[in-house]
Amino acid sequence: MKIAIVGAGNVGRAIARELIENGHHVLLMDRDPKSLKMDSVPQAEWLLADACEISSLDNAKLSGCQVLVAATGDDKVNLVSSLLAKTEYGVPRVVARINHPKNEWLFDSSWGVDVAVSTPRIISALVEEAVTVGDVVRLFSLKRGGANLVEFTLPETAMACGKTVGEITFPLGTSLASIVRDGHVIAPKDQDLLMGGDELIFVATTAAEDQLKECLLGL
Repeated sequence: MKIAIVGAGNVGRAIARELIENGHHVLLMDRDPKSLKMDSVPQAEWLLADACEISSLDNAKLSGCQVLVAATGDDKVNLVSSLLAKTEYGVPRVVARINHPKNEWLFDSSWGVDVAVSTPRIISALVEEAVTVGDVVRLFSLKRGGANLVEFTLPETAMACGKTVGEITFPLGTSLASIVRDGHVIAPKDQDLLMGGDELIFVATTAAEDQLKECLLGL
């Protein structure tokens, strides 16, 4: 898969290394010559370019990319490059970094963004996930599908404890993705027994989150 990353700073280069290790072809672009530290990611393709300009994106051959990651430290640049990638070049998947929480509301499909990644929100969600039992914690929002990745830690008193996955009728709009128990990830099967302390990971619509809580607790 060919992936273009806008922004060759620490974040962009770190993403590039991970993607290259996973076998993807990565193009790193930045408008600042000082950011083109080619020796740091020698396997990547590098381009000095302003991702907010059509001529630069033409040079990047963006139409041949399956994913664009807008990873600069400037929300305006991330939004404009996302919009151009989606509307002018038809890039199937656009992932954008949010630097300032006040700008979160802008990062949606109207600006060409399929997945918006807000570091403050992710850290907040991870803190909640670590300390919250008996409540639905939203870990990540999937913009295109209108669904969220959520976590629910089962308290010992929950109605679902002692039942198998197959015995529970989960709400419409939810899907159990995994069970995390004692540091191990379990792919859920109907015969798997749920226990107090289990961390359940669901893909769920926003509307179904409250129903999910009620279903698991037996309210």
